[in-house]
Amino acid sequence: MRFATLTLSALTLTVLGGCVPQNQYDDLMSAYRSKEQQLLQLQNDYTTSRANEDMLRKQLAEAAADLAAAKNMVGGDRSTLEELEKRYQSLLAQLGSMSPLPESVNEPLERLAAEYPDIFEFDSRLGMLRFKSDVTFDLGSAKLTSKAETVLKKFASILNQGEANNLEVRVVGHTDNVAIRRAATAAQHPTNVHLSAHRSISVRDALVGDGVSANRFMVAGYGEFRPIGENTSKGNADNRRVEVFLVPMSGSAMASGSGSSTKSTTANSTPKVDTANVQEENEK
Repeated sequence: MRFATLTLSALTLTVLGGCVPQNQYDDLMSAYRSKEQQLLQLQNDYTTSRANEDMLRKQLAEAAADLAAAKNMVGGDRSTLEELEKRYQSLLAQLGSMSPLPESVNEPLERLAAEYPDIFEFDSRLGMLRFKSDVTFDLGSAKLTSKAETVLKKFASILNQGEANNLEVRVVGHTDNVAIRRAATAAQHPTNVHLSAHRSISVRDALVGDGVSANRFMVAGYGEFRPIGENTSKGNADNRRVEVFLVPMSGSAMASGSGSSTKSTTANSTPKVDTANVQEENEK
């Protein structure tokens, strides 16, 4: 932050000295703010990664304790010992690779990402899927495209299998920094924060509709305030995205979620946009 402050001061002094035209100063300030937001995003990713690592270390300690206790049992069930040993080695391997997700979850997600590279990418280091808004949603709306619905159906199938059943699903929406101006869009999504949150809700509702328990979800929308790239005058497509983070779910959340995979009604209440009136994302 000290470097950022010095940079901003230098920019201000340069303009006051008359060396840089106002439009160039505005461009420099825009670039500065974009870099500042990228730093915030990196800090958020770091916090998520640390939380996943701490949870993994806790699971590893618990597995080691269970394994030691089982080995001390007289006449213990051999199959139980083998299962505990297998789980312990799996957690140890995850910690070594610093991946927050079990390999049984990473592998199908990597295959799905390879099958649909135009829809989303998967970062196994963070346990994060990044959906590209321009192909995941109709332009300027929270309505999922048919191709995105197909991908989410396959994603839901992965979430409902094996170790993935114990993961919480955090859905976070983002937009570019172009303000919403079109009346048809503004009637449904007054601001970019609304649009990003509504898109997160659409992803959540699609997954719940495909059988993922409703208690596993958290949704959020940051609008334009956490870009991963510089916003140009036309808007940066990379910043228009929905990110899904998979993290271990707490025991209390798991206990409260049995039988709660009923399709949510939120999707029906989320405003729909007349996409015929929306020409492009930059004219929201």
